[in-house]
Amino acid sequence: MTFYEGIITITIVSVATMLTRFLPFLIFKSGKLQSGYMNYVGRALPPAVFAMLVIYCFKGMSFAAPSGFLSQLIATAVVVILHLAFRRTLLSVAAGTAVYLLLVNLFFV
Repeated sequence: MTFYEGIITITIVSVATMLTRFLPFLIFKSGKLQSGYMNYVGRALPPAVFAMLVIYCFKGMSFAAPSGFLSQLIATAVVVILHLAFRRTLLSVAAGTAVYLLLVNLFFV
């Protein structure tokens, strides 16, 4: 890829990314009354995305050896406990990720 092709590619990707980020705010202005369906989607979509992520994380779990499932279960327990205690999604997910990475890299090699 030449220099100019790279610049064109970066420009197109940047514009497409910005368009997908800003377009919903332009279409659904905060002053307008939204439909019941859009309010439902706004409430239901975040938990559905997290449910899909949980299913995706556990779909390849192997019970053949403790190293295949124990680190995932411990990290999941950390996420659940922290979320129930503090109700902070970022704290729960970040701590669960850190615990999982520590377990996988230090204990279940």
